[in-house]
Amino acid sequence: MIRRLLLILALLALSGCHGSGRNGAANVDRDRLLSADSEPGEWLANGRDWRGAYYSPLDQISRTSANRLGFAWAYDLGSARGLEATPVVVDGVMYTSGNWGRVYALDAATGKQLWTFVPEVDGQYARYACCDVVNRGVAIWQGMVYVGALDGWLYGLDAKTGKVVWKSDTFIERQMKHPAAISGAPQVAGDVVVIGQGGADFADGRGYVSAYDLKTGALRWRFFSVPGDPAKPFEHPELAMAAKTWAKNSNWRSGGGGTPYDGLAYDPELDLLYVGTGNASPYAWKDRSPGGGDNLFLASILAIHPKTGRLAWYYQEVPGEQWDYTATQKMILADLTIGGRKRQVLMQAPKDGFFYVLDRKTGALISAKPFVAQNWSLGFDAAGRPKINPAVDYEHGPALIYPSSAGGHNWQPMSFDPQTGLVYVPVIQASMIMAKGYDLKGRTLADRWAVNGVFVDDYPPEGVPEYGLPPLARVLAGRTPPKREGFLEAWDPAAGRVVWKQPTPSFWDGGVLSTGGGLVVQGDETGMLNVRDARTGALLKQIDTGSSIMAAPMTYSVKGVQYVAVMAGFGGGPGWAFPPNSAAYKYGNEGRILVFRLDGAAAPRPAPFVEPPMPEPPRRIGTPQQIAAGGKLFAAQCARCHANVPRGLVPDLLMMGPETHKAFDDIVLRGQRLPAGMGRFDDILSPADAQAIHAYLIDEATKAWDARQKGRGPGARPVTQRAR
Repeated sequence: MIRRLLLILALLALSGCHGSGRNGAANVDRDRLLSADSEPGEWLANGRDWRGAYYSPLDQISRTSANRLGFAWAYDLGSARGLEATPVVVDGVMYTSGNWGRVYALDAATGKQLWTFVPEVDGQYARYACCDVVNRGVAIWQGMVYVGALDGWLYGLDAKTGKVVWKSDTFIERQMKHPAAISGAPQVAGDVVVIGQGGADFADGRGYVSAYDLKTGALRWRFFSVPGDPAKPFEHPELAMAAKTWAKNSNWRSGGGGTPYDGLAYDPELDLLYVGTGNASPYAWKDRSPGGGDNLFLASILAIHPKTGRLAWYYQEVPGEQWDYTATQKMILADLTIGGRKRQVLMQAPKDGFFYVLDRKTGALISAKPFVAQNWSLGFDAAGRPKINPAVDYEHGPALIYPSSAGGHNWQPMSFDPQTGLVYVPVIQASMIMAKGYDLKGRTLADRWAVNGVFVDDYPPEGVPEYGLPPLARVLAGRTPPKREGFLEAWDPAAGRVVWKQPTPSFWDGGVLSTGGGLVVQGDETGMLNVRDARTGALLKQIDTGSSIMAAPMTYSVKGVQYVAVMAGFGGGPGWAFPPNSAAYKYGNEGRILVFRLDGAAAPRPAPFVEPPMPEPPRRIGTPQQIAAGGKLFAAQCARCHANVPRGLVPDLLMMGPETHKAFDDIVLRGQRLPAGMGRFDDILSPADAQAIHAYLIDEATKAWDARQKGRGPGARPVTQRAR
């Protein structure tokens, strides 16, 4: 009997059964991903399985039992920055990532910490993180955990211990000439792990994805999403074709953009890797490519053969991109019946406001319908190419455009429920005014390349003449653009229409989970975890967590108990400042993993935030001319993070104390606070520039101090003229 048992155990080990990966942990492989529905309690990848639908068949928590959902456990991440990852659960262990590229392994039933990994990150790269030092998740494969750190290092970790097996530098150079940062999740594709990077919101950003050997970390191939200087050899053949869509006298030193910071997917059946590329750099089309052109492969979906790194097909969603529209949003791979025919499709709802359904084998456009109000496109031609509305070109003056640069849908994952046939999209409805603005004077790292993009809701009625922004009424010319608001929208991808939509508290709420229990789950800015009926959108349960939520929830089961988990922490592009109605504003931004189950307790909320008293600012310095110059420099170089943040992710510069004022130059020019993510700016700011900015901030702080002393509220604050 014992010999027979030993033989069975040996055969199981040889068969590669689950749990027999490296050191017996996290054994995810191709067969397991393809048969994920046979293990409904597991969540094996960011979107649960290879399809990336953020859907689980689990149904213990259902329409009829959702009212019993309560708190199970929480894990404090010791962070006050934005959290955007969705945890992965494999064989009872939860793996997830946090700020900078940290990784956490926890017991999925109890929250007990098994190990953590904290990369040594060069804080200077936080300066090139468009939207906080966030990270969108890990990849798990055959006993390994893969994560990208903010400063461009890709790590392969032992899933059992968290120890580094290998690390690879994913950046093409380390001289900081080409701004880049990693915020997205890696994607395993065949026998390689692939990662992209951000940076196109800054000058000199050029996009590429890199593929590495799963076991050793050796570079296998690299695919650039835009061509480089044609005077130099092309890195791969596809760039010769792409270069024909750029003017020969293009601003090649600008990098071009197209950074694929997130939105990777892989079809193991077709053996195709899908890469969504980003926005242009610089934004203004004629500054980038004076002769026009589609500028491939900006704002495109690329299908790449992962064995060779060669292109199978591409589809460009926004030819000649100049509105900060990206195609980096999560893609869902599904099989849909359209027109009586079953199709293998790729679905994406990117920033530009159209819901795209493509044949994922060929790249042929099946449908593109607006899921939110838009005015940049006049439709599509017979070849599936968008027709650009000439009215949204801001080359010769401000233009009204929608969706805004925040997108009709941003990075927050959408979800596809195969039971209802609906895709649940966290929708942003907003409009913006874009205009060419101030002179950069050769400052190659200033973000947005002298283009102002302002939400119409935030646009000063009188305009801002010094930045080329005329009065609002003149720009609108009698038009009434959509106001800024958010929705959870149920979209029928086969019919191309909205089935239902529900308003959300803000335009910057969380990603979405759908389940076999007929539920749609989404967190929001106010700290509510909302559970809705997937067929109608009716609210079934609301849990007040006390923590603002951006990330998509997920669900899993351990020993017959279904759990719902979500990472809670506010941040991202519009999340630099905490809105007064947000949980982050009321309770602070304590980063947590929150987990719920049936018949759980009430969710514990953090202690209310207590605002410290404002320090009295030092005596004003500088002349009125210096203060005015400092205001312009602040808007160009600092406002992206530090504007309008009485409570937010980064320090409120009106609240600087004596020691901070004393160390101002050391912080701004010499990198005193690099470990906290405050980069040094001595490459683009002179000592005189830093002094002017300091004078401006002291002047603004004095105005605020005087207003408070007179009982008139918080007083003046530095403002930005750009929407994020």
